Amino acid sequence: MNKKIRVAVIFGGQSTEHEVSRVSAESVIRNINKDKFDVVMIGITKEGKWLNYNGPVEKLGSGEWEKAAEQNQIACSTQNTLAEAASARSIFNAAGVDVSDNKGIDVVFPVLHGANGEDGTIQGLFELAGIPYVGPGVLASAVGMDKAFTKIIFEKEGIPQGKYLVFNRKSLKTNLDDLVLQVEGTLEYPCFVKPSNSGSSVGVGKARNRQELIDTLFEAAKYDRKLLVEEFIDGREVECAVLGNDDPVASTVGEVVPCNEFYDYKAKYIDNNSKIIIPADLKDSTINEIRDYAVRAFKSLDCSGLSRVDFFVHKDSGNVYINEINTLPGFTSISMYPKLWEASGIPYGELIEKLIDLAIERFNEKTI
Repeated sequence: MNKKIRVAVIFGGQSTEHEVSRVSAESVIRNINKDKFDVVMIGITKEGKWLNYNGPVEKLGSGEWEKAAEQNQIACSTQNTLAEAASARSIFNAAGVDVSDNKGIDVVFPVLHGANGEDGTIQGLFELAGIPYVGPGVLASAVGMDKAFTKIIFEKEGIPQGKYLVFNRKSLKTNLDDLVLQVEGTLEYPCFVKPSNSGSSVGVGKARNRQELIDTLFEAAKYDRKLLVEEFIDGREVECAVLGNDDPVASTVGEVVPCNEFYDYKAKYIDNNSKIIIPADLKDSTINEIRDYAVRAFKSLDCSGLSRVDFFVHKDSGNVYINEINTLPGFTSISMYPKLWEASGIPYGELIEKLIDLAIERFNEKTI
């Protein structure tokens, strides 16, 4: 009888997307093949504590898991575990997870979004620990998280995108007037303002005039020191999922019709009234163009495992513009990534299995 693969699903984290991560993890654990995989649930609190959780999976999304795990007194602080770890594997031991040779973690599935989960930091820990993990590596994760850097790489790759400017938080205090004039001299209203390192549209705002530009800049600065101001593209919002390592493939294309003015955090996770159309009602030539750009974006960052690439299709011209890449996209029941692959012939449970296989494949290639 084949030994089950022991998968550590890590969720939560110290980011603005903590709650989204919990819901994604609950969905992954519900759909993973229990006949093939033993699941270890490890939650990271907003304070940075690592907790091994053994209770009902339905308590993940609600946040009730944390109290139950705390009561078992299996928490440790990130700082302590990193300080004591010679191989970094002791972080799992300190969280109450046995990683001895006969009961080790075979692969990590980080269901984390945003800072300290999607930005290469925790991927570096897994590299030090010598444990396979799902998703892109340190470099791809770090660059993919920083929207300003991805734009530089996409530009080099020749993928069309809108005009943009990059500023730092300090310039809001020291050079605000010149900053505003630079935006107005380069872009037109409306324009979009974003934290460069953030996800789930947290801190994103649409500026229709000078005062709104100033307001959205200060709002975005709450979430990151680097700020991005982007050209407004009057387009349909479409997304494409990519799966694979060295030879990635793209899914069909889906369209998001937001219930709000744009697809912000509230539209994604609170109102739940946005429409997802799969496949998108686009010409075959446009869909193929988007799929090609999605794979090129994935490979240009040297991604592995999975990513979701977001685009605009201009409503008048039909031109395609890349918006951003998400290296650990949402896995909730309403998330686009699994829905796109389901529409492309890969159901949720099979998709999880493929991602785990890809993680182990990449790890074995690096250790040859």
